Amino acid sequence: MDKKTAPTKQKDIKREWHLIDAKEKILGRISSDIAKILMGKSKAYFVRNLDCGDYVVVINAKDVSLTGKKPKEKMYYRHSGYPGGFRGEAFQDLIKRKPEDVIIHAVKGMLPQNKLRASMLKRLYVFSTEEHKYQDKFVTK
Repeated sequence: MDKKTAPTKQKDIKREWHLIDAKEKILGRISSDIAKILMGKSKAYFVRNLDCGDYVVVINAKDVSLTGKKPKEKMYYRHSGYPGGFRGEAFQDLIKRKPEDVIIHAVKGMLPQNKLRASMLKRLYVFSTEEHKYQDKFVTK
């Protein structure tokens, strides 16, 4: 008897929707869980060369927390590409101005740096409050 494992194909991938509440959760812990879902690592047919992950909706991004001194000392940096265009912004300021970017930045750093990362990030939807437009996607049992 010759039994072989069938390779995963794009048509075999089934995507589900996950709702994650970030209220009073630690940024790094929740970001690693989100990254695993986006990659599809919990699925039996996971392969690294295909995008097997699910959709993730994160609510209450403004209420995410950090441990220790990080809320005061953590910095986010960016560069405009022009001379003198290097900017830094503290976590406290960024969470007030654009709380979605904090979670997206953390999850992006935990995804593999390859061609699939952009398609994985397209399935991440982050909202600063509880209101979101994807209520119809979640199946109630």
